[in-house]
This record gives sequence, C-alpha cells and structure tokens, in this order.
Amino acid sequence: MFTGLVESIGTVSAIEQQGDAVRLTVRDAVVTSDAGHGDSIAVNGCCLTVVDPTTDTFTADVMAESLDRTSLGGLAVGSRVNLERALAAGDRLGGHLVQGHVDGTGRLLDRTPSEHWEVLRFTLPDDIARYLVEKGSITVQGVSLTVVDVVDDDPAAGGSWFSVSLIPTTLADTTLGDLRQGDLVNLEVDVLAKYVERMLGHRKGPEAS
Repeated sequence: MFTGLVESIGTVSAIEQQGDAVRLTVRDAVVTSDAGHGDSIAVNGCCLTVVDPTTDTFTADVMAESLDRTSLGGLAVGSRVNLERALAAGDRLGGHLVQGHVDGTGRLLDRTPSEHWEVLRFTLPDDIARYLVEKGSITVQGVSLTVVDVVDDDPAAGGSWFSVSLIPTTLADTTLGDLRQGDLVNLEVDVLAKYVERMLGHRKGPEAS
C-alpha cells in the first residue's frame, strides 16, 4: 500500500531484456536506504518487487502483462521515474490509499500554465471514467492528485478526459513537470469507489436503486 506522495525521482540505469519480461534497474539513494529483497517500491505508480538492492540501486522484474498495460514499457536507460516506498504502519497518510495496481493509461492532452500553478488535461479510458468525480482522488504516474474536472465523451478531445491542477512543488518534485503532449501516463483510481460499486452490485430488490 502507498500514499501517492513521491519520495524521490530515480533514474533507470539498466534494462535487461528477458523475452517475455524485462529486469529493470533503477538508481536512487533515497528509496534504497533501507530496501531489502522482496520489498515493494512504486515506480511511476506500479508496485514492483525489489530483487537485488544495493546502496544506491534496486532491480525489479517486470512481466509482459505490466509492460503491456502500463507506461513502463516505454522506459529507456536514463528515464526519470517517480519512486515511493510502501507505507509503514504508523506513517502519515498525506495523499490517499494507493495500491500500485494500474487501472489504465491516459495521454497528456495539453497543459495550461498560470502564474503559480499549471492545469494538465489527460485522456480517460471509458472503463474507469465512472470512478472519477470532481474533487476526488486520482493517481497519475504514482502521484496522488485531486481531480479538478471530469468530462465524458468530448468529441473535441476524442473521448473522456479529466484535469488536475499542479502546484510548483509537484511540478518540481515529480516527473509530471517533464510531461509533453501525447505522453503516456499510468492511472489508478480510488479503490474505495471500486469497492462501493462492487457492494452495490450485489444488492437486490428496490434497495438497489
């Protein structure tokens, strides 16, 4: 379990192709300070298992399923990635409950700068659009953010989209400041919304309405 509060920006130092998987090595001194074999670290919002930690790197195996369904398949040596260690009991929950299980991907439609913040719009897959609400939570590339607007089926955008507003700290301390129009991002919706939907789906009779 994670919070969506990025601890550090790491750098991909090696990618070893293994046929139907890759072995990813990420360099960062912060998240490796206490990393052990089998620990969980979120990389751009994807929960990965640490295989070989060192003092400033960790290695993780990424299977084809993850490469196909997330933005990890587009990483290259030198890519910057958002990193967060798993939440420890007693830690402050500053963001929201994040599993590190990517629900889908979106692409950056545009970014609108202001004097003290910047608004980013992303495409939104139809199968997860129902889980987003204005002022609700969304995780983008592992970053816990508050949804500003949600628009369904906008012909001008080619489908549904949502927007978030980023303060200078978020732009500087995560890779969201690096995004360019068309870039692919990992999305994870609030798991509480999915549980509510599941429970309501089992209700019968007049109460179901």
